[in-house]
Amino acid sequence: MKPVPRSPLRIWLGTKFYRLKRYAVWYLGSQRFAKRRDAAPLPHLIFTHRTPLLRQLKDVDMQLQYNKVTNLRIATQKLNGIIIEPGETLSYWRLIGSISRRKGYVDGMVLFYGQVRTGVGGGLCQLSNLIYWMTLHTPLTITERHRHSYDVFPDSGRSQPFGTGATCAYNYLDLQIRNDTQQAYQFIVYLTDTHLVGEWRSTLPKTRTYEVYEKEHWITQEYWGGYVRHNTIYRKVYDLEHQWLDDEYITENHAIMMYEPMLSERTATAAAKQSN
Repeated sequence: MKPVPRSPLRIWLGTKFYRLKRYAVWYLGSQRFAKRRDAAPLPHLIFTHRTPLLRQLKDVDMQLQYNKVTNLRIATQKLNGIIIEPGETLSYWRLIGSISRRKGYVDGMVLFYGQVRTGVGGGLCQLSNLIYWMTLHTPLTITERHRHSYDVFPDSGRSQPFGTGATCAYNYLDLQIRNDTQQAYQFIVYLTDTHLVGEWRSTLPKTRTYEVYEKEHWITQEYWGGYVRHNTIYRKVYDLEHQWLDDEYITENHAIMMYEPMLSERTATAAAKQSN
């Protein structure tokens, strides 16, 4: 996983190629994509989650956080109320569409090869992270998800296992979710003054609950001098009486660490406070 430097020309050409490839899949493939939206929520709440809108990050202009909120307000309007019928697939980018200033998007924080930069529409990974985490707590099937290639911040204060997010880049790094059940599902998403809030709802009540956890975790020092963090993510499945039913493998993650590994607890806590 040694970082490979890419020239601006190669990055530009690669982006164009993979975007065209994605368009071909969207419009010439056989997948049925979710399109219908309904303002009225389906009757049964399956799972809900919220994440704070603003975080004070070390050496990052707070204005980028406020700009992120602007970008989230635009993107969530494209997803709120979407219905996924049985056999249909939700495509994150097919619904949101391309990102441009003309649509009202502004500069936000983006991570580029582990470095903080600004870019139009920056901050939308908070939305893809939310959707991915929520979907892990439903019977829906995640058919495409891209892990973060870099681990930027230490774990102190982390409320979810490392590697349970989903990075996104229009349109070749997509998040896709297929409904393999016999009932319709609906994604509700909105912003409060302080949080991004999501809900998965359905036509029928839930019959299962899920506990997502990290089963294995290890760090390796690579031949090129850096460190790579690895883990595996599983989920326990329970019935409504909390009787254990299954232990399902979800994914594995590999990320280049952008901070010193194996810090003492005191040092890791101090570093995390500086970055929050």
